[in-house]
Amino acid sequence: MSCSISSPISSHLRWTPPSPKATGKFTCRVSPRMSLNNNSGSNFSSNGDNLIKAIGKVLWGASLPPGLLISTVRTGWNSAWQIMMSQLAPSDSSGGYSRPPSKFRLSSENLTATNLHLYVGLPCPWAHRTLIVRALKGLEETIPISIASPGQDGAWEFKDVQVQGNDVLVPGRDRVNGCRRLKEVYGLRRGGYDGRATVPMLWDVERKEVVCNESYDIIEFFNSGLNGFAQNPGLDLSPVELKGKIEEWNRLIYPNVNNGVYRCGFAQSQEAYDAAVNDLFSTLDKIEDHLGSSRYLCGDELTLADVCLFTTLIRFDIVYNVMFKCMKKKIVEYPNLHGYMRDIYQIPKVAMTCNLEATMDGYFRMLFPLNPGCIRPVMPSSCEHEALTRPHNRGSTASADKSLPAFVA
Repeated sequence: MSCSISSPISSHLRWTPPSPKATGKFTCRVSPRMSLNNNSGSNFSSNGDNLIKAIGKVLWGASLPPGLLISTVRTGWNSAWQIMMSQLAPSDSSGGYSRPPSKFRLSSENLTATNLHLYVGLPCPWAHRTLIVRALKGLEETIPISIASPGQDGAWEFKDVQVQGNDVLVPGRDRVNGCRRLKEVYGLRRGGYDGRATVPMLWDVERKEVVCNESYDIIEFFNSGLNGFAQNPGLDLSPVELKGKIEEWNRLIYPNVNNGVYRCGFAQSQEAYDAAVNDLFSTLDKIEDHLGSSRYLCGDELTLADVCLFTTLIRFDIVYNVMFKCMKKKIVEYPNLHGYMRDIYQIPKVAMTCNLEATMDGYFRMLFPLNPGCIRPVMPSSCEHEALTRPHNRGSTASADKSLPAFVA
């Protein structure tokens, strides 16, 4: 059963200009008309927009709206923005973004690999980490996935029909629980759940329980905890001899780059923004310098630290540079960082996890408080697949024994 509106009422504005004898008076008549054409829905919206424009012309002609109207709307919007941002991006006393901690941390007890299911969203850099490690380790058959997309209210939801994607992952149905929204999946756990329904989320199918929604816990588990099921068990993205360096890089990159772009975009004071943007670009400068003599962060081997940095870099020029006001430089302006990003993108299976069109939609069309018009800009040419697959020449980069502390000071 479906319900449709076939004959909406559209309004037309007719302005009768004053006669020569009139003294500044005019008549404004609004007459309803029934629309019977097949495009009634779009005509209704278009006629409504035209009516608003026409009223504006009558009220103040070609001039700007009066100051009182502007100040009233600005005050109302600022108040509404503060309310929305307080829920979307909790802040500290200085207006700086304070990311809520993950509710469910990984415990290896009672875990059975054959009963696990991964929930992700393509715009999310934290979920993207898990997709990359899952692909590189060859866990696609062991860990099936359901891909959500942001709804109009910003919450993660599932599409009714699975869209086929040949080269990249695409959103679709909840393949294990049949839910319409991710929040419903969280609510299936024993005792229910009324907190934030975030991705990535690892789900125990048999017990109907959230196993983990902390991205770094999940990628560590995928890297070393499922080798008996992986098609590429020999790949170790966190070897014992590099764990110290990986942790040092994570301590630098997470607060200043991964979370740093969000600290810029979600800042609720100029002071908080200035601090975040300075931290971000000073850290990018340090990494750019380091990559001049090292193929990856920890030398010649790709590690979890690289995966975590990559998922922010690949979104930087298409989203964070504009929408999050990280405008000092683009990644394409950093020769080493840009080559490094293309190097990782070209590793087999990585590009398939990078649906940049869905990523842009997820931010620009759905993150309403930062983009009220929901207009999505065009994809930068440097971020198109053809540009990202150009030779990176990173294989010739000699890795020097350059210790990280020299860059952290």
